[in-house]
Amino acid sequence: MNTEYQNDQESSRWNHRPSQPVALNPLFEWPPNFMAILKWYSAYWLAASTTTLAVVLGCMAYFTILPPLEAIQKVQVGWIIRVWLANLIPHIIFAGALHLWLYKVKGQDKKFKFDPRQPAENNGTFSFQNQVYDNMFWTLVSGLTQWSTMQCFIFWAMANGYAPAFLFPDNVIWFFLMFPFLIFWASFHFYWIHRALHWPPLYRVAHAVHHRNVNIGPWSGISMHPLEHLLFYTNFLIHFIIPSHPLHIMFHGYMQSIHPIFSHSGFEKLYVADKQRANMGDFFHQLHHRYFECNYGTVEMPWDKWFGSFHNGSRKGTEKTRVRKRRMHS
Repeated sequence: MNTEYQNDQESSRWNHRPSQPVALNPLFEWPPNFMAILKWYSAYWLAASTTTLAVVLGCMAYFTILPPLEAIQKVQVGWIIRVWLANLIPHIIFAGALHLWLYKVKGQDKKFKFDPRQPAENNGTFSFQNQVYDNMFWTLVSGLTQWSTMQCFIFWAMANGYAPAFLFPDNVIWFFLMFPFLIFWASFHFYWIHRALHWPPLYRVAHAVHHRNVNIGPWSGISMHPLEHLLFYTNFLIHFIIPSHPLHIMFHGYMQSIHPIFSHSGFEKLYVADKQRANMGDFFHQLHHRYFECNYGTVEMPWDKWFGSFHNGSRKGTEKTRVRKRRMHS
């Protein structure tokens, strides 16, 4: 038990703060702790998580909605709409259901809610003077459109031989290794794109739209300016370099766009009928939305720790971040 963390003043700034400092992937610690590594990856791949959800959704889309690559060689409205619907439907279901349960029904009240505030209404900072409507607009009009467009472009390129593709029997080992590889790639890409978006001119033009959401909710995840969406979804371009299966493309999209629904939910855990049903929120990223100049990446790779922008949720982490922010903007 970290008593210094438990008793520091940072806890008073939150309705709920996790009982332990933010942990990063133990794979990158030395000396290696194999039990910690096993526990970390078991939580991602062998239990209910946004990672396993992305795999399940990818399989469902591939086997029930997506046409075979041969049918995608020509640009046709039919298969493009199918890709768009494969993204739209789960996004509305999960973001809508979480928002309804957590913020309308208030099914668990403020239990495990990081920030005690409700989404903003009658607030001129947001489009339509409403945080949720603002977030839904940028998510569905810009985010979903660019996410689906990028996937359609890659599917078309695969079907026509412009992007390397393979089917499951061709390389079974790489088929499975590609899933964790995409998570590491996304972490690397997100850290550097995100840091670039905090460059003041680019922040004012684009990233400020996302950072209106100091108090985040399920619809905040991919609520971004179109320019930020364009930069964010350039991570799909890896599929022009690394051979991929069409299922990987869908998994990649869900990991990038469905996962933020949960990580931006504003709650650490989901409780239904007085029982914990899932781990959900991401305090690591919640800290970023409150303090801005910290935790640009993800917990999967310790880029923030390596480059001095890591905030572990403690009072010392806040003090360090504030000093760094003043230095950056002086």
